Amino acid sequence: MNKINADSVIYVFARIFSTVLSPLLMPSIGIFLALWATVLCYIPYGTRLVVLLVVFGITCIMPMVAIAVLHNLKIIEDKRLVKREERWLPYIATVLCYICSAIYLYHIHTPQWVVMFMVGGAAACLVSTIVTLWWKISAHMAGIGGLLAFAIRIHIDGYNVIDMKLVIALLVLLAGCLGSSRIFMNRHTLMQVLMGFANGFVVVYLTSMLFS
Repeated sequence: MNKINADSVIYVFARIFSTVLSPLLMPSIGIFLALWATVLCYIPYGTRLVVLLVVFGITCIMPMVAIAVLHNLKIIEDKRLVKREERWLPYIATVLCYICSAIYLYHIHTPQWVVMFMVGGAAACLVSTIVTLWWKISAHMAGIGGLLAFAIRIHIDGYNVIDMKLVIALLVLLAGCLGSSRIFMNRHTLMQVLMGFANGFVVVYLTSMLFS
């Protein structure tokens, strides 16, 4: 009985980590980091808030609406996209949303290193889309891997106005908790988690390094 209760508690925490650290939230968290933890924090608060809300709407709300529509049309069975075969179409919709967000950021003259974060996110999502045609790779880990890469690039390039080492350490800890959660919930294997993280981290890091 105690083991059952302990497993139930762990499962609840795993669900919380999976929800709070959803890949659809990673772009918004990254933009929040850029606008509140870097030299961009000197931009008027109202302007920063509008940018954050627009990015949130494009990269989180719009993909969620797309998934809901696909579910209502019976194209996908589960909104959580548990089945690998049902992931590619929502992933394509997400890639398009990321690209639209990058275009928006470019249009409002956001610094290129911020735009490239979104481009890198779109590229990582595209890689996940292609891989998922044959193999189930973790989108959650790709999301947090990309966010960690962005935080490291901010630190290396010296854009930060706060101690990014603490942020980076926190993201590493959260990545470990998230990966463990996905495995505990039987959503992914260890290899799928590691490959997902590597995808997000490497693609976003290289995109930021080569094109920003």
